[in-house]
Amino acid sequence: MKNRLYLLTLASILATAGYAQNSTVYFTKDITPESLVRIYEALGVAPQQGQRVAVKISTGESSQSNHLRPEFIKNLVQKVGGNIVECNTAYGGNRSTTARHKQAIEQRGYGEIATVDIMDEDGTINLPVTDTKHIQYDIVGSHIQNYDFMINLAHFKGHAMGGFGGVLKNQSIGCASTSGKYYIHSAGQSSTRWITAAQDPFLESMAAAAQAVHNYFKQEGREIIYINVMNNLSVDCDCDGSPATPQMNDIGILASTDPVALDKACLDLVFNHQNTTGDSNSALVSRIERLHGTHTVSYAEQLGLGSQSYTLVDVNEVSAVSGPEVEASHRYNVYSLDGKKLLTNAARLEGLAKGTYIVNGEKRIIE
Repeated sequence: MKNRLYLLTLASILATAGYAQNSTVYFTKDITPESLVRIYEALGVAPQQGQRVAVKISTGESSQSNHLRPEFIKNLVQKVGGNIVECNTAYGGNRSTTARHKQAIEQRGYGEIATVDIMDEDGTINLPVTDTKHIQYDIVGSHIQNYDFMINLAHFKGHAMGGFGGVLKNQSIGCASTSGKYYIHSAGQSSTRWITAAQDPFLESMAAAAQAVHNYFKQEGREIIYINVMNNLSVDCDCDGSPATPQMNDIGILASTDPVALDKACLDLVFNHQNTTGDSNSALVSRIERLHGTHTVSYAEQLGLGSQSYTLVDVNEVSAVSGPEVEASHRYNVYSLDGKKLLTNAARLEGLAKGTYIVNGEKRIIE
């Protein structure tokens, strides 16, 4: 109810202002197998007859991880006749080899609803990247060539290295082979061993890799769409077998043909969340800000992968609202440049002295 009231209030404000956006992001607060199918249908983009469909998810590191469960995604996967696709990890664990990964997949029940394809089981291919600032190509599982249509179905949550994980991460790290994951995490320094790059180069490498996969599926005869499920909003990724307990309540499901707009809309819903007892965004916001996670989205926009400007459409209310840029509806977390927190979940920026601050993870000048 709280999110619905937020959307409707913002819709009224923006209708009066005559505000226009670029990309459309669909929203439903209902997190059910039926609503997942409904929001997919709202996109109006479906595989053509004969197209081979990949549904990219994370199969999770353990039964305690917050990955999307088979019973939740089953209706959608079977509706499109898709294969669930994954790639092996670059760290130790139960998904670091194809044999162990397949065993984990069966244990989690995915094999009961669809064929599961480990895309790097038979090797890799290099996809060209538009941005060669850090990586010169994107190393992905070779089985990506077996598909004409991809549904990037991500669980939106925090992440210990990227700050947050949504469709951009699910497409970059998620579609990369083991060697490709090394390559992205090292910002192009190595594809054979783990090297930790500086944070922004790592995030920028993720954006470049995500664009490579997007461009691959935007060729003639192929297509890709994007869905984020905002439940179990832990600060930890599904690659964590023992994630922290979520401190923030579930929000809903969002979908778009623009991955930048989609991840941006989800970030806005996190940052603009109005905390109540037992329902706080503080831990997740802190994780995102500490790791400069919003930079992945802003850099992806710079590369031309998508737009941070969007219209949010509630598929249940049939009402459109814009990305939260109205001061009265926005919530702000503000730090000084030396890392001191000045405002927490504030409704306004009034009272700040002139200067440069970090506002919701991004640098802003107050004049």
